[in-house]
Amino acid sequence: MIDALPTHGIPADQVLAELRGLRQADLPTHGGKLFAYVYDPAVPGLDELAHSAYALSAHVNGLDPTAFPSLLATENALVAAAGRVLGAGPDTAAPDVVGSVTSGGTESLILAVKAARDAHPEITSPRLVIPVTAHAAFAKAAHYLGVELDLVEVDPVTFRPSPAAMAAAITIDTVLIACSAPSYAHGVIDPVEEIAAIALEEGIRCHVDACFGGWVLPYLRRIGVEVPAFDFSVPGVTSISVDLHKYAYCPKGVSVLLHRDASLRAPQYFAYADWPGYTMVNPVISSTRSGGPIAAAFATLRHIGDDGYLSLAAQTQSAVRGLAAAVTATPGLRLLAPADYSVVCLTSDDPELDLFVLADELGARGWHTQPQLPFGDIPASIHLTVTASVAPQVEAFGPALADAAKTARALGPVQLPEGMVSMIGAMTPDLLTPDMIAGLAEQFGLGDGAGAPRMAMVNTVLSVAPRRLRERLLAEFVSFLQRPSW
Repeated sequence: MIDALPTHGIPADQVLAELRGLRQADLPTHGGKLFAYVYDPAVPGLDELAHSAYALSAHVNGLDPTAFPSLLATENALVAAAGRVLGAGPDTAAPDVVGSVTSGGTESLILAVKAARDAHPEITSPRLVIPVTAHAAFAKAAHYLGVELDLVEVDPVTFRPSPAAMAAAITIDTVLIACSAPSYAHGVIDPVEEIAAIALEEGIRCHVDACFGGWVLPYLRRIGVEVPAFDFSVPGVTSISVDLHKYAYCPKGVSVLLHRDASLRAPQYFAYADWPGYTMVNPVISSTRSGGPIAAAFATLRHIGDDGYLSLAAQTQSAVRGLAAAVTATPGLRLLAPADYSVVCLTSDDPELDLFVLADELGARGWHTQPQLPFGDIPASIHLTVTASVAPQVEAFGPALADAAKTARALGPVQLPEGMVSMIGAMTPDLLTPDMIAGLAEQFGLGDGAGAPRMAMVNTVLSVAPRRLRERLLAEFVSFLQRPSW
């Protein structure tokens, strides 16, 4: 048991040693073998620089920019940099772009939806149109903000929505239409130009979720990769989100939400004077904000520089091509979507090669991937987010993948106990109890602190569970994990 509040204080070096010990159980954040959650450029000294910059501004409070002008200056600098990367600035089609620094892509998307909703107080039942491949944070935004969500199916081969289908989903209550550049699951860029043109014609806002790829796509274009237009050069695009803690390789906690002009951003703000304290004015969801992440992001961009990001994009593209070649060279595996940018998404056409077992076998060999469950006509897949640090590892990945596939095929697909599929299909979310979740966690070896468990059985169960039941299962499981140590 870990006691965060001991009777007597613990020496600093001992506390740090304890934290280092706890970190030993985590997946590796560096080294190019974790294909989700973290973004590693493998730039020597960058971590140390970011940590030092973070420490300099950790106690600076973004609540009042007039009290801490250093934070205002660095935040404005980050917004300007993101704007330039995404086609804004003087002598462009978007000279009046403004923006805000947020804690991440989810907050950026929530604020984009809020701004669109609050721009139309006359609409009592606002609606948001997105493809089913759009990030789940849009659904979270809709849930939090009381906005109805209209989901548009995508082509099961290209994973792109039809512009005509997006247009057909628009109603008189639609306040926002959104698309991805690229979508997280498959790394595919939606038809932004066509969707933005529809939004412009209908007089509604169009948000481009470029949280995942907005920083790397412009650099890939500059090294010769064919990247369709998706930024502020596209008429009708009214806002864009881009995460700096992804391919700008900043520490976690920094995203930028850009609006084409200040009038579009205005409804994003929250102000309140009906209490005896200070008048609250917030551009983002948080009031108090540490300046640490913003300072660390500023230091990271300054240190890497424009030419550095070009080099990192080239390394990323080289790694993507190498990983994609390894996939296509492995019998039974194929690319589910073209590996054009920074994602390699693979699937299996061999009924004896279970992707969930394959993911476990890759994990056992030190390669940590992200299995994705089947969705409608879209089969199960394995997602690889590729960063610059992967490039030196590509040569070793091919043999590891082939060996893992061979072992997975020998083990065979996961076989659920007889009757379990029908039982799961008949179960409703309200039947789940904490005791049932605790029993399942024990049965599957989850949450015991013994390291990363094998997840093939769990993923197979989740893949056959109805979506509402799956949501409840995972929510209850996370609740089971998040218990205090008394």
